[in-house]
Amino acid sequence: MESRRDRIIFLVDMQSFYASVEKARHPELRDKPLIVAGDPARRSGIVLAACPLAKRCGVTTAERLGEAVRKCPDVVVIRPRMQEYIRVSLQISAILERFSDLVEPYSIDEQFIDVTGSYLLFGKDPQEVARKIQASISRETGVYARVGIGPNKVLAKMACDNFAKKNADGIFTLTHENKREHLWPLAIDKMFGVGSRMNRHLRRLGIHTIGDLAAFPLHKLQRIWGVNGHVLWMTANGYDYSPVTPTTHDTQKGIGHQMTLPRDYRTAEEIRVVLMELSEEVCRRARSKGLMGETVSVGCRGADFDRPTGFHRQTKLSSPTNHMPHIFAAAQALFERHWDGEPVRSVGVSLTQLRPDDEYQLDLFLDRERERKLDHAVDAIKERYGSAAIVRAVSLTSAGQAYDRAQKIGGHYK
Repeated sequence: MESRRDRIIFLVDMQSFYASVEKARHPELRDKPLIVAGDPARRSGIVLAACPLAKRCGVTTAERLGEAVRKCPDVVVIRPRMQEYIRVSLQISAILERFSDLVEPYSIDEQFIDVTGSYLLFGKDPQEVARKIQASISRETGVYARVGIGPNKVLAKMACDNFAKKNADGIFTLTHENKREHLWPLAIDKMFGVGSRMNRHLRRLGIHTIGDLAAFPLHKLQRIWGVNGHVLWMTANGYDYSPVTPTTHDTQKGIGHQMTLPRDYRTAEEIRVVLMELSEEVCRRARSKGLMGETVSVGCRGADFDRPTGFHRQTKLSSPTNHMPHIFAAAQALFERHWDGEPVRSVGVSLTQLRPDDEYQLDLFLDRERERKLDHAVDAIKERYGSAAIVRAVSLTSAGQAYDRAQKIGGHYK
């Protein structure tokens, strides 16, 4: 199925990215186990990154900080600095762009790069180019990169995740010619796109390896999962026609904001405060991009880890908007309709069905232009003096999180 004129795609992954950035900044910690974790006093006290020395002690990403310290008592714990990690990630993007103009960020620590038309400018083969990329990133940022190489994005990703990360040189090439030898014997949960739930479903069908899935009748997968079944089959067979697209994140389909709460919120009054703050932030971000939306979604997760509860629901507005009172009213109504009354540990609000906000329907009963001017005046104040320069009175209550969130990026301290 795949064209013989295959591309040469790299998936460049930064080893223990946050921890590596911290070790580059603190050379004295080079030989010490180190983890980056949230504030232990709050519920964000989980491991975000662990260096290889800490991982040898059994520390894993996403486990609780207390458990990590018990496994590795002499570990150095550093609170995250998200602004710095974003800066280094952008610096790595700039390094990759010296080797090709086709660079697509996949996450803060992973990036695709298509070197099909440029690799001969930098080496005799893709492996030599990969080594030069590794050397450039290490020299300029202090971060060690692993490189998966493949004829498409999905094979490059699985080459990196399953092989390059375990190789001494941090480089591995996965092709259609060697996938039968290397990829297909792997357990099915090692395949890109298979999580714990899908792993259980596939094993119930007798599919235990990636090779089993590759050989499974496509029409049966389609009958069970539709298009997703076809995607699973294509991934197992190493087929992927999606290009490396530098502008892949330029078109936004939705704007959302989710918050893990510092304690269990038990009353509707407390949760309304958070819903208002989330609605405020979603609308501010929408206005900053010149967008408004027509569908409001609300989700929450319960506080009981052993018996997870929660919901995710959405509603369509009568007309698109990015004005907070309208979004908040819809979010509050959704929440009150579907909340089971149990304590809540995280809440989220999102706005979808986006469109440009330079054209809108006039309303006999609303002064839309006055709303717009007021919103943009508040946005200008926050842009100049910070997001907590002006807040609503409810944010001064014990339930408010606006001041704390102003110190963070993506839920972590800057």
